Amino acid sequence: MWALDRPWRPGTRPLLADTPTRLLVALAGAVAAGLLLADRIPLPPGALRVVGVAAGQGALLATALAWAGCRTRSGVVAIVLLVAAAVATTLDPAGALGYLLVPLWVAWLARSGRLAALGLAGAVPGRAVLAAVLLGAFLGGHLLVSASLTLGVRLRAGRGGLVLAALAYDVGANVLAAECFFRGALFNRAQRRWSFATGLLLATAAYVVRYLLDPLLPKSVEWIVGAAFYLTLLSAGNCWLFWWSGSLVPGGVAALLFFAAYRLLGTGA
Repeated sequence: MWALDRPWRPGTRPLLADTPTRLLVALAGAVAAGLLLADRIPLPPGALRVVGVAAGQGALLATALAWAGCRTRSGVVAIVLLVAAAVATTLDPAGALGYLLVPLWVAWLARSGRLAALGLAGAVPGRAVLAAVLLGAFLGGHLLVSASLTLGVRLRAGRGGLVLAALAYDVGANVLAAECFFRGALFNRAQRRWSFATGLLLATAAYVVRYLLDPLLPKSVEWIVGAAFYLTLLSAGNCWLFWWSGSLVPGGVAALLFFAAYRLLGTGA
């Protein structure tokens, strides 16, 4: 297996080495300022959404890039692109297409060989992609059936534009940032430092908590329990795909298929 061929070599560097602390503090300050202003003055529609995208997705992606050895400015560029896309989306749903610039930036970094530590280098095994398609399609299909039968949720009808905008957000922000950080950075470091099981448990726990704290997730008990269940399976499967293939791409494919199914549900997310 790829991970066994490249074992972790013990050192003195801690798990969180290379974290862009100053950048994360600046993002936290932006969130605090946004919340403070929201309590005092009326903010433009979608302003807090823009701050949330920058602080949430931007922090994950910038940290992953830093852990891979990129300079802080690479993360700053990613955050600027996320903010620009979020602002454009508040003006028109079609503005969500701006999120597609973020994976182009990441692809450019990967092409120059800077993201090998995240599993973004070299060829992608075809068998791993096929396994990812099966995983994402199975979990997504099961979600659609379960939500329809147990929660009475119906598929979105006549809202194709909103679904496409949400998918663009998933491609360029949601899935990209989550897979880069939780799989390529956190899981990869942890499983090399300790073991596959430890890395899987740590990455999956952090991954599930990240989505349970998402304000867009419906807060009913049924939705929270269901989200924890599906996200745990998705995370575990994606960790295995990364460990098996050495590539971040298969996990991204599985996650995109799952979230594509989720976007078809008539939820507020």
